[in-house]
Amino acid sequence: MLVELGGFVVGLVVLLVGADRTVRAAAELALYYGVSSFFIGVTVVSIGTSVPEMTTSLYAAYYGAGDIVVGNIVGSETAQITVGIGVVALVAPIVAERKNVLVYGGAMLLSMIIMILTLEDGITRSEGFLMMLAYAIFVHDLYSSEGGEEITEEVIEEEEPPKRTIPWILFGLLLVVGGGHLMVTNGIAVATVVGIPPYLVGILTGLGTTTPEIAVAGVAARDGEEGISVGSLLGSNITDPVFSLGIGALVADVTLSDPEAVLPSVGYMLTVSLVVLAVLYWRRGIDRRAAVGCLLLYLPSFVVL
Repeated sequence: MLVELGGFVVGLVVLLVGADRTVRAAAELALYYGVSSFFIGVTVVSIGTSVPEMTTSLYAAYYGAGDIVVGNIVGSETAQITVGIGVVALVAPIVAERKNVLVYGGAMLLSMIIMILTLEDGITRSEGFLMMLAYAIFVHDLYSSEGGEEITEEVIEEEEPPKRTIPWILFGLLLVVGGGHLMVTNGIAVATVVGIPPYLVGILTGLGTTTPEIAVAGVAARDGEEGISVGSLLGSNITDPVFSLGIGALVADVTLSDPEAVLPSVGYMLTVSLVVLAVLYWRRGIDRRAAVGCLLLYLPSFVVL
């Protein structure tokens, strides 16, 4: 069992490192060729920081582990809205305009609701495609050119030529593929040996796969003078429930072994999202005191499993 557990941890670390290198190098290459910051922000960066969740969905769907697919998304969403925002606000208080909270927060909640509505009967390939299409449509409407530029600046500092970025992109993708395979296969093995539900493995994996989003936002909060944008913080929470989950369904239908058993954790995900968004809206941001509250909100997520 120790071998499988070690393989799971190694796979997760390799996946995260590969995703980080791929996203940064791709964004630097795009800037070098004059691609607009808006396009980079809404594609390479916004989608790229969710590469770990997408990779997990693809592999887990391929191996028929629908519980891990959904658990990973739910775990990532819950961790991002609580731990992610809490960590960032501890580094630097978050300043938010109410309009942005309504726009990005509303899109995030809509994404979660779409995911919840598809869970009972499972997600077919056609539904997965429609979920990805829906994401493409509303992400175009959500991100203005200013927002795209801001997100890009929070991830990269300068453009780099192809001779430096392409090797990193290829190496990063290799790590993503290998790490994702190690993580999912060993995660399934650990669940089987220990006798814990695969859904719980997915929840725990979600905490790990959300690390890139937390890291990006944390670095931006450290370097920024006016705080991190709400769009950057909530962007991946818009991507994961529809795009990351949908891309997994393209490989194979995603079905849960017991849909009713996941309702408490899914309900808690939606509840804490509403609570944090309410604080962001009414207080126009998150200070360090509220950040501690966000961190504490993550703990009950394991109780409601």
